[in-house]
Amino acid sequence: MGWDDRLVSGARSRRPLRAGDVAVLALVAVVCAGVLGVAGGALGLGIALRIAPDAGPTGATTSRTIPPTPRPPDTIAGVVSAALPSVVSVIVDAGFESGSGSGFVLRDGGYIVTNNHVIDAALANDGRVEAVLADGRRLPVSIVGRNTSYDVAVLKVEGGSDGGDLVPIRSAEKQARVGDAVIAIGAPLGLDFTVTTGIVSALDRPVTVGEDEETSYISAIQTDAAINPGNSGGPLLDGRGRFLGMTSSIATLAYGNRPGSIGVGFAIPARAVERIADEIIATGSSRTPILGVIIDPTYAGTGALLASVTAEGPAAIAGLRAGDLIVELGGRAVDGAEELVVAIRDQLPGESVVVEAVRQGRPISVRVILDGREDQ
Repeated sequence: MGWDDRLVSGARSRRPLRAGDVAVLALVAVVCAGVLGVAGGALGLGIALRIAPDAGPTGATTSRTIPPTPRPPDTIAGVVSAALPSVVSVIVDAGFESGSGSGFVLRDGGYIVTNNHVIDAALANDGRVEAVLADGRRLPVSIVGRNTSYDVAVLKVEGGSDGGDLVPIRSAEKQARVGDAVIAIGAPLGLDFTVTTGIVSALDRPVTVGEDEETSYISAIQTDAAINPGNSGGPLLDGRGRFLGMTSSIATLAYGNRPGSIGVGFAIPARAVERIADEIIATGSSRTPILGVIIDPTYAGTGALLASVTAEGPAAIAGLRAGDLIVELGGRAVDGAEELVVAIRDQLPGESVVVEAVRQGRPISVRVILDGREDQ
């Protein structure tokens, strides 16, 4: 395994930096207390629902069945109706770490995608995972592979299960733009197939989710559509019901085990989800782009200061050195260490990118061919 792009952890940790690690920085500054993965619809996040019966004149409970009225396909109701066959709830049975999240069918053959943090307890505790469809069927699934750096996992309906008729989600033909209408479908707080709406609030927002070895760095789509624990892994759709991203995390003002939506949610862009999922389906693993540097997060100025450069790595081959201050990568401004990692993750392994840096007060420009490492 090659060296990953690493954040030197300063005074908090003096342990040697292991190849492939990414140290955790402070969560993205978005005028909130933090950014949290939102998988655990059933992990200590109970919700009391008091439903009043429909009482008739004598107080007896009555029941009426009203046939649904079809909605035009360009309405929210029409879009949701078309998309629901592609959406699933993901149920994880892993003893004390059991929980739930969301997912959706990405490819023919019963391939479902979700967040890695939704299913990691099943891997750690030899647990079981099921996908619950909108029609109520519960299908056992196996974990095909995952990429912890992007927080993406691929599941597959197990052989012999009734999953041959699963409908893959439709991919968006265009990139999202700020102000576009979006629809999120998922299982917040265990409430299956909940629909919320909003707009794209921002693009390319640098977000970190997780801790230590499981930290994910995401160049995220930000949305004000309500996203809560349990939404993780569900689709973020455009106004035509096409897949824009995978809901992954939220900003929250809460601490402890009761985070909730404050209108600032984040989704992994479709291009990253699809690229990683296709690699996992083909090979069982996927590659994460790396620059081959160690970054100093204690640097307080604008840019990412290189603490060291991996010998014979991409950055070293291109001529970058320890002490260089990277201010732009691939045309994207780099304001700090976290921003540099996100900018790298937004590229492809083997891609050629221009890096703008400052060396001893003088600007330099180099072209780097990014390497890649397997991420399982």
